[in-house]
Amino acid sequence: MTNLTVFIVEDDPMVLDVNKSFLQRLSGFELVGEAMTGEEALTKIKKIQPNLILLDMFLPDMTGLQLFLKLRAERIPSDIIMITAARDSPTVQEFIRLGAMDYLIKPFRFERFQQALQNYHRQNKNLPISNTLKQEDIDHWLGHQSEELHLPKGLNDITMKQISNELVLIKEPITSEQLAQTVGMARVTVRKYLDFLAGKGKVQIDLKYGTVGRPTKYYSFK
Repeated sequence: MTNLTVFIVEDDPMVLDVNKSFLQRLSGFELVGEAMTGEEALTKIKKIQPNLILLDMFLPDMTGLQLFLKLRAERIPSDIIMITAARDSPTVQEFIRLGAMDYLIKPFRFERFQQALQNYHRQNKNLPISNTLKQEDIDHWLGHQSEELHLPKGLNDITMKQISNELVLIKEPITSEQLAQTVGMARVTVRKYLDFLAGKGKVQIDLKYGTVGRPTKYYSFK
C-alpha cells in the first residue's frame, strides 16, 4: 500500500512544527501540504485532495468548523482528524456527527497522535476495493471484531498491540526476524504472537522457498 497523504491546517508555527515532526516519526504517511489560514487550506486541499487532513479549530479567517463544512460542501474526498484546544462537549459532538475520524485535544502526547494515525491507516488498509461490500467487509473496516482475542498464558495485550500495530503499518509481508528488529523484541517472542494471530485467521503466512533449506515464513495482516 502506498503512503497515505496528509495535509496540516494549523496557524501556530510551533504547533505546526510539532505535528510535522510527529508525522515524520510514523511510517505509511507523507506530508503533501500545509496551511495557516482557512482560505489557503481550502484552495490547496481542493487541488491536492489528500487522504487525510489534520485540522485546527481556531484559524485567523474562519473556524475549523466552517472549513470542515466548506470541504464537505465541495465533496472533497479527504478524511479529517481534529487537532485543537476546543474541548467543550457541543463542539466535540458536532465534529463527530460531521464525520471526523478522531479528535485530539491540545496539548497531546506523541503516543495519542500515533494511535490516531495508526487507527486511520488500519481502516484504509482494511477497506476492500470492490463495488459491492459484504457486512463482514464493512465490520472489518470499521474495526468491529466478531470475536475477542483471548490470549493464552504467556502472551499479553500490550505486546500484542505493539506487534499488531507495527505489522499494520508495514507495506509488504515481513519475516518474524525483520519485525523483531523493528519493534526491538526477541525473534522468538514476535514469532509466538504472529503464529497466534495466524491461528486466529488474523494474519496471513506466505512461504517463500530458497535454493536450499526450509522455506521462509512471511507474515501480513489479512
